[in-house]
Amino acid sequence: MPRIRGEWPKATPSKAESPSAKSRIPLSAHAKQRGSMPASDFERLLALIARLSEQRIAVLGDFVADEFVSGDILRVSREAPVLILRRRGSEFRAGGGANAVNNLADLGAHVAAVGLLGDDEAGRSLHEVFRSKGVDCGGILHPREYATPTKTRFLAGWAHTAAQQVLRVDREPEQAPAMDVQSRLEENIRKQANSASAVLASDYGFGAVTPKIVRSISRKIVTLDSRHAMLDYRDAKITAATPNEPEIEALYHINTGTDNTKLLELGQRALKEMHMRALLVTRGKHGSVLFERAHAPLPIAAFGEEDAVDVTGAGDTVIAVFTLALAAGGSFSEAARLANCAGGIVVMKRGTATVNRQELEEAVGSSLRHI
Repeated sequence: MPRIRGEWPKATPSKAESPSAKSRIPLSAHAKQRGSMPASDFERLLALIARLSEQRIAVLGDFVADEFVSGDILRVSREAPVLILRRRGSEFRAGGGANAVNNLADLGAHVAAVGLLGDDEAGRSLHEVFRSKGVDCGGILHPREYATPTKTRFLAGWAHTAAQQVLRVDREPEQAPAMDVQSRLEENIRKQANSASAVLASDYGFGAVTPKIVRSISRKIVTLDSRHAMLDYRDAKITAATPNEPEIEALYHINTGTDNTKLLELGQRALKEMHMRALLVTRGKHGSVLFERAHAPLPIAAFGEEDAVDVTGAGDTVIAVFTLALAAGGSFSEAARLANCAGGIVVMKRGTATVNRQELEEAVGSSLRHI
């Protein structure tokens, strides 16, 4: 087995061994934490967080609208074995690359968005969210007939209970963007990259992000979050990528299971094949593993509670914070630790969520090992 830095997080106990669930304690109090850090890292990470708002990040992304439709359960239908809901309301939130944009903006960064939005309710809603947060929208195109990718989640519950997701309906563009649209996206991201500290590429497979466009970017820091096609970017001069464990398993058609040796081999293989400087593989409640050239893999224990409330969009938060920390001068390990804390924060929130500077500072503080 390859040499590793640190230790692998301990296996999660079975439900029979786990203590009974308790109400969640705010981060500002003494929140339970599993990903602690030595005191020597504390001041350095706080100083890094303070520099996040000084950075300008260009985001090339597939901008997705996450729609949440909530309703009260009335009864089971006589027409089919399905629930009948009384609609309470709906809400659009930024998803996919748009969620990465939102996370960067909520951390105080100057953000330039490059991508596609349709002339539809979802597209107008996302554009308004961007404008309200001071995002530079000059690089966004609105092609005729383009439908903003939308994931509609139906949430059902009784009058006095938390609503749970019972159905998701996806609306996707029917075809890839035309070549002239892709050429304009390439021109826009190259222009925005010139004045950016880093470029973040968020590829959800809807066509706004392609290896050709990313290859045209000339920046010291270019990060990638690709849902299905990371290896297609092997010659695109990517600095670092942040796949989750199932995604890297799918790339190589290998199920790592509980075999850490397999995960180490896949991570090092991807790092080498992609010619990257770093690879951060997220593993949910098992934390993450950072791979770097000339360094042994670094396992990072998960931050926060073991049982997530909602993992929607957590990967967008991770790459946003990881990229922003690198742009602010952080090392890969420092950026990975901040991203790990940020991911632990947002999975405790319902729906597609973001993290802000105060929450990140409190998370770093609660991760400090008191000696």
